[in-house]
Amino acid sequence: MRLLTTSVLIATLGLSACGESRLNPVNWFGNGRSQPVAQTTTVETNPLIPTEERGNLFTVFGRRDVEYTGAPVDQVTELVIERVPGGAIVRAAGVASYDGPFGVQLTPVNEDAEPVDGVLTYRLEAERPRDAGRTTATQVRTVNAAVRLTDRDLAGVKTIRVEGVRNAQTSARR
Repeated sequence: MRLLTTSVLIATLGLSACGESRLNPVNWFGNGRSQPVAQTTTVETNPLIPTEERGNLFTVFGRRDVEYTGAPVDQVTELVIERVPGGAIVRAAGVASYDGPFGVQLTPVNEDAEPVDGVLTYRLEAERPRDAGRTTATQVRTVNAAVRLTDRDLAGVKTIRVEGVRNAQTSARR
């Protein structure tokens, strides 16, 4: 039993000392890097065709979900992927172009948050207050959002990308 405990302790210390090793779980994702965003055109949908399915008896009396009216923030300044047991937490920070953004979230760009060619893409979005003005203080415009991904969600992911209006941050597995 002592030999097993000592071996596990030595192996753990050895792996944690390997700063650039692929075997070290702390290094599975690197730091975010800034990239330009490709401009896309919006697809018009028919507002007369319902997109939601009919609910059962209990959902009829429940609270209906409010439609999210957020728009992408101006610039993504930070992207950090933190490993946690059973998955990872994707945390992004950005700066909006207006005062007082609220309701910040990471919205998946790909359908059902599935990776496309190994790239899982999110958009950092925030809602704009009615009386939002432009300011020079970045502390008022800075936003943070995070999303938790399970190991199953990360199965085919090689790169995680978070987009804003003017740039995107990416982090790839090492």
